[in-house]
Amino acid sequence: MPLNREFIGREYPATSATVTLEALQKYARAYNDDNPRYFDPSAPGGIVAPPMFGVAVTWMSVVGAVGDPELGADLLRLLHAEQEMEFLAPLRPGDEITTVAKVASIEARPGGEAMSLELNSRNRAGVPVLRTLFGIFIRAARRDRGAAGRTERPVSPSGDPILTVEQAIDSDQTFRYAEASGDRNPIHVDENVAKMAGLPGIVVHGLCTMAFASKVMIDGLCAGEPVRLKRLRVQFSRPVFPGQTITTKVWPITAKVWADGERAGRSAYAFETYNPEGMAVIRSGIAEIAP
Repeated sequence: MPLNREFIGREYPATSATVTLEALQKYARAYNDDNPRYFDPSAPGGIVAPPMFGVAVTWMSVVGAVGDPELGADLLRLLHAEQEMEFLAPLRPGDEITTVAKVASIEARPGGEAMSLELNSRNRAGVPVLRTLFGIFIRAARRDRGAAGRTERPVSPSGDPILTVEQAIDSDQTFRYAEASGDRNPIHVDENVAKMAGLPGIVVHGLCTMAFASKVMIDGLCAGEPVRLKRLRVQFSRPVFPGQTITTKVWPITAKVWADGERAGRSAYAFETYNPEGMAVIRSGIAEIAP
């Protein structure tokens, strides 16, 4: 059954979530990040949440939209294909974040259908803090799939990377991330369910892998200052498994992407993340860093 095209442009009721110190620190630990900005109140600027913590405060908006039975998304065939997040203002303990989700697009792709969910988040003062595009792909029934359902990707970056960082995925990573993010999809915590879904075992959340990549950007490009990370975009290409070591490589994009407007002065970088076999698990990554 195809997705309901009449839902394009539909907005869902706002959801709200409070940023607590306990929750933001739990999220940081869930992807092995000990940055003092998340833990030390004496750090310049005080405590802020990891940029990717925006996933946790917007999760119920994602669930409410994607799980809408009238939209018609078959959750058993759903893949999280891509994610783009623009970090407009830091999240701090005590913030009340309100998020509105909108179905931005639904389109046919070879092998299924793609849907983009747009999330716009504001704090209690009405200040925009986060813009997210959550991209999913619904696989067609096997007999109708044909070619792979992803759009064609740009060629991988060439030349020597300016950063190459290895990160170990712990055996309990998915359990910690599920609790910290709110995403308790059983393929991440129940081996039997993962195998029923055709996987060899429990897989790491794509957004957890993205959080590991965000740490590479903040540590290596932002001198450890998380508020300088302004945008991340990724396409998820392969699963990551607990116990693996992933490697993220970063290349500069020569020209500034933005010359004026709210993105003026940002530097742009391309990145990819690889599994131990050298196959990309994140492709077409883009990071934008403020001066």
